[in-house]
Amino acid sequence: MAFLKACNLDDLWEGEMAAFEVNGHEILLVSPEGGEIRAFQGVCPHQDIPLVEGTFDGKVVICRAHQWVFDGCTGESINPANCRLAEYPVKIDGESVLVDTDGVAPVFAH
Repeated sequence: MAFLKACNLDDLWEGEMAAFEVNGHEILLVSPEGGEIRAFQGVCPHQDIPLVEGTFDGKVVICRAHQWVFDGCTGESINPANCRLAEYPVKIDGESVLVDTDGVAPVFAH
């Protein structure tokens, strides 16, 4: 595994999401309320819309284009229920948020 720095902990507060490029991958980092930072593919599997342009209420990520909804802790799709976001391993090292992109590819519905 090759963990690379995505950002600092101060760049992502609980209940927020932010997008970062790591090793050529568009990564969406989310910090769910009461949970640990998660890293998912940065584009919606429906039509490649950047998920950071949508909303995150601390629990779910909602794509701005067609309102596809994803669980912020698991990446599982809530609406529709037949897909999910690719998830990347995350590690916290001091004040750095590290992401491993090896072997992970975004998932697309089309």
